[in-house]
Amino acid sequence: MGGVLFVHNNFPAQFRDLAEVLVARGVRCVSISQAHAVEDVPGVPSIKYGLPRGSTFGIFPLAVRAEADFIRGSMALKAAQRAKSQGFDPDVIIGHTGWGETVLLKEVWPQARQILYPEFFYAGRGLDIGFDTEFKQPGPEGILLGTAKNTVAALALTQADALVCPTRFQASTLPAVFQPLIRIIHEGVDLETIRPAPAQPFVLDDGRILAPGTPVITHVNNNMEPLRGLHIFARALPRLMDEVPEAQAIVIGNPGNHGYSGSSPEGLTWRDVCFEGVEVDPHRLHFLGKTEHARMLAALRLSTAHVYYTYPFVLSWSLAEAMALGCYVIASDTPPLHEAIEDGVNGKLLPFFDPEALSDALIAACREPEAQASLRRAARKTAERLFSREKGRAAWLKLLSEMGLAVPA
Repeated sequence: MGGVLFVHNNFPAQFRDLAEVLVARGVRCVSISQAHAVEDVPGVPSIKYGLPRGSTFGIFPLAVRAEADFIRGSMALKAAQRAKSQGFDPDVIIGHTGWGETVLLKEVWPQARQILYPEFFYAGRGLDIGFDTEFKQPGPEGILLGTAKNTVAALALTQADALVCPTRFQASTLPAVFQPLIRIIHEGVDLETIRPAPAQPFVLDDGRILAPGTPVITHVNNNMEPLRGLHIFARALPRLMDEVPEAQAIVIGNPGNHGYSGSSPEGLTWRDVCFEGVEVDPHRLHFLGKTEHARMLAALRLSTAHVYYTYPFVLSWSLAEAMALGCYVIASDTPPLHEAIEDGVNGKLLPFFDPEALSDALIAACREPEAQASLRRAARKTAERLFSREKGRAAWLKLLSEMGLAVPA
């Protein structure tokens, strides 16, 4: 019996909406994920795998990531064999290439078409590695390790019938040989729910209430790390707070994770590091931690300006959602933002390493909040063009049809 196999270390992740749509239309779907994936999609049986061991002690450093990916790939292979023994024979495999899980699946289903999702293709130079040397200076081995991260992913990509990337920048990181296979399909956000609306009074964790009209700066940084510009944001705050005494700042993210920036110095979180020496009134700087999605959206609707900075890396969902809400986005002038933000048209782009420029922009936004009304409207229009879930869904269904999967209307 045919259908679709989803393969993702933390399924459903980017595939949630597509899986729900396919199930609703009567397409049989199964997922393979690692045991730590706690969420499920109703109607999608989940086959979870554990890891029998970690990396080999003392293994050649450039092989560490490849070995880990092959271990995950071998366990995904066993999960696939279980699914096959239960009568599942997918027409199409949709899988994220980031953890090696798809690399051996042709051994189980050689005829299945593969649509792979290479979210990012690493490089030792020119992307995130070496972009910001304040905290980590990559030596020759670090540069090679960055390149070596792609070992198993590159092998997996040679088996793809089609590739899906969410943005043109992320697609541009893939080698030229893979470019003809790429479709740009962003999974999108729910534009009907995530849309401009009047701000509501916002209750802080200590019970205080921020009223609409208060100058509020928001920053979403899922793992509270420098890769998303936390240190630049922190250093821009003191002058803002001094010159706009009524300004408040809301920061959303989990300070306990090391995220994409790697390990923070021993005994410290990246939040500790990024705010070291930064003197800000703690009663006006609000760390909400990991926050329910609805509460995050409420905070963004309240924002006078939303700060989104990033190294050359994957674009965050929070940026798409902020634009869909019609936020005034002040962003870093880095490649991931160039297809989403046009400076002075639908947001503002600033040099990543210039906290003074960020201070200036935040102060101006707080003093003249109505001056950004046209940029807010344009941000929403851009979200409708780039980040529409309906458009992403239609593009996925079209691609699946091209791969030979019959999807009922």
